[in-house]
Amino acid sequence: MSEDLLKIENLTTSFRIDDDYYAAVDHVSLRVRKNEILAIVGESGSGKSALAYSIMGLHTRAKMEGHIYYGEQDLVEMPANQLNKLRGKDISMIFQDPLSALNPLMTVGRQIEEVILLHQPTSGKAERKRQAIELLNKVGIPRPEVTYLQYPHELSGGMRQRIVIAIAIANGPKLLIADEPTTALDVTIQLQILDLIRELKNDMEAGIILITHDLGVVAEMADRVAVMYAGQIVEIADIYTLVSNAKHPYTKSLLNSIPTVSEVKSKLHVIQGIVPSLKNLPREGCRFAPRIPWIESEKHEAHPEMHEIAEGHFVRCTCYKHFYFPAQSEEDSEHVNS
Repeated sequence: MSEDLLKIENLTTSFRIDDDYYAAVDHVSLRVRKNEILAIVGESGSGKSALAYSIMGLHTRAKMEGHIYYGEQDLVEMPANQLNKLRGKDISMIFQDPLSALNPLMTVGRQIEEVILLHQPTSGKAERKRQAIELLNKVGIPRPEVTYLQYPHELSGGMRQRIVIAIAIANGPKLLIADEPTTALDVTIQLQILDLIRELKNDMEAGIILITHDLGVVAEMADRVAVMYAGQIVEIADIYTLVSNAKHPYTKSLLNSIPTVSEVKSKLHVIQGIVPSLKNLPREGCRFAPRIPWIESEKHEAHPEMHEIAEGHFVRCTCYKHFYFPAQSEEDSEHVNS
């Protein structure tokens, strides 16, 4: 089994609203292994990006409790000057929107060189240019010498995303966080970017955290999956187990909402309601309970915990034992969930 590259223990990230703190990331525990892709999946507002920014140390006004261990170092307790030395070198991030991540007033080459200079201060100008062009070539830019001199607005969305990836991998990170890296791209470019991320994982033997709401991307890319809802992890399993034997009602609902070619459905499943806002997060009970009102309240735990139901397969709350879709009978569902 691969060694743990990153270990998150009981992490809570809270933001102050009015006179109280509200947890966008609530007692999350995860691990990322070397040379694996861990996907974190959930609807918008589930806390996925808040978790990613917590790992990167980018929440300037949040209250963080718990631990994020990178090797033996706790990133939560690490001083800002030490974290700056890790960020962009050992741990790096591919941001969701490349147009806002890139500086419109700087050429592509200069932006890549800036990251190299920050972590390799002894490198000369000619060496930085060589590395920048090499990185552009590595991420599949057709004419790297030309692109090196261009500005972000002169490039397509797919090209800009490749530039952001080049910047993220410029210093050979051991952990790469990809936050919705294909959201704004068309299907063909999406596949190219995902193939590129997979190749980079193999080349660098890096651990990758892939944040997405697209379960199709998860099935294609991930080794393991953590399903996140309303700030909490509700299910963790390897990709095969999650797709074939999902347990938590939220995971099942997400999977049941995907259109498939093999099975034509007259009507797709729609999950009732929405993810609660930060200020309206329930402080007690199962947070998914309001969206499955046909499951009786006594079927949920008052204080839902993560339960290991098989090796490496964890599920929050015991409501999974009683969950069924309205079209099913409760007896059928309990037979399936047992």
